[in-house]
Amino acid sequence: MRSPENSRALAGSAAESIGHRRASEPGSVGLRTRGATGRFTWNALLWALVFPQQARRIVPTIPGGVLVALSLGIGMAAYNSSSNILFLTLALLLTCLILSGVLSWLNLRGVLWRLRVAPALRAGHDTMVTVELRNEKSFLPTYGLWFNLVARRRTAPEQQRAESTLTAPGAEVRAVLAEAEAASIRGRVALRDRLDSGGAAQLEWVFQPRRRGRLRIELASVGSLFPFGFLRKDVGTSVASDVVVWPAPVEYRHLGPAAARRQTGDQRVVRAGTGSDLMAVRRYTTGDSHRLIHWKASARTRQLLVRQFAAEIAEGYVVWLQADAGMWPRAEQFELLIRFVATLSEDLFRAERLLSVTINDQPAATVRRVRDLEVFLDRLAVLEPSAAAAGSRGGPAIDHNLLTFVPEGARSVSARVDGQLIALA
Repeated sequence: MRSPENSRALAGSAAESIGHRRASEPGSVGLRTRGATGRFTWNALLWALVFPQQARRIVPTIPGGVLVALSLGIGMAAYNSSSNILFLTLALLLTCLILSGVLSWLNLRGVLWRLRVAPALRAGHDTMVTVELRNEKSFLPTYGLWFNLVARRRTAPEQQRAESTLTAPGAEVRAVLAEAEAASIRGRVALRDRLDSGGAAQLEWVFQPRRRGRLRIELASVGSLFPFGFLRKDVGTSVASDVVVWPAPVEYRHLGPAAARRQTGDQRVVRAGTGSDLMAVRRYTTGDSHRLIHWKASARTRQLLVRQFAAEIAEGYVVWLQADAGMWPRAEQFELLIRFVATLSEDLFRAERLLSVTINDQPAATVRRVRDLEVFLDRLAVLEPSAAAAGSRGGPAIDHNLLTFVPEGARSVSARVDGQLIALA
């Protein structure tokens, strides 16, 4: 029995780096008030107060609304009675409002933020998004910020189309907006400690992508109630990161031995393994066998180096995936197919028995390194059934060890090697 936990376990030093690619790292973005020369100017400050940018918004809270209503009442009473005490009270209340807005602006000014997404993302598994903060103010600290994040599915450019909502009924528009909102995942992380001037902090948001495909993770807004809680200040941002969510692992059963046949000749591949041909020399890492240490090279470079041999490909499979819409009419069964192909391909790669992969009638892609497998998983993450794949019946030009997938009943998917059933999901 194949479990999702076992499918993620990596055997061997080569496979340990699966999914450790760097995600896109957008530049730091923050709240600044600078002129054309990049320095602070009062003109820029006044212009920003009159015409706020970046979707900046200041909304009174319930205590702030009570304070505004109380100020209006005291102001009317002061003008009617001409009482100096009431005028002083009105000035004090208005000063609290103005001071709250100024301190809130100073609290956000000079703070830079950016997103980091830890790859690799898998559907149904926890994903960590890190918000990195840095306070560039000279002496003022920052308090009480929160960050609203949203993860929503991103449609491929070729699948996007323009639609008009002018002639559509209101119920249909609301239904489409509600569906898009339901597909989004929202979260909030807060800065609970003080961020001193020149300091840095990291806030972590953990969520689970619901399904495979393209995903856009956005920092929707940054908010604060500092200092008195009378005003809530929200600053919209344009920080986002586009990532690809890989299919989730799936359980499957082995139903037959179906050993791969040995290829003719003594063929080897440039991939780390246990062969007899020396491929390269690399630095020693924890877990490497002491028998692999290259003592002469270590003595020359004054650092511990180990020998890395090429893997023999005496046995191997060629994976062929047919994403034909006529062959896979049920969406649930097609999703099971994608998960099955991804899980089985990873298992074969760990066992050094995956030679190449082919989707429909596209050219075969040789899998020699971890990066090759990651590219294949990226393609599976965004693959959809296509009617154009109906003509791709020829398959790779090989006569043995061809691993194909066919529907088994209405819900299952079977893997076959040269027509022999070997696994079922």
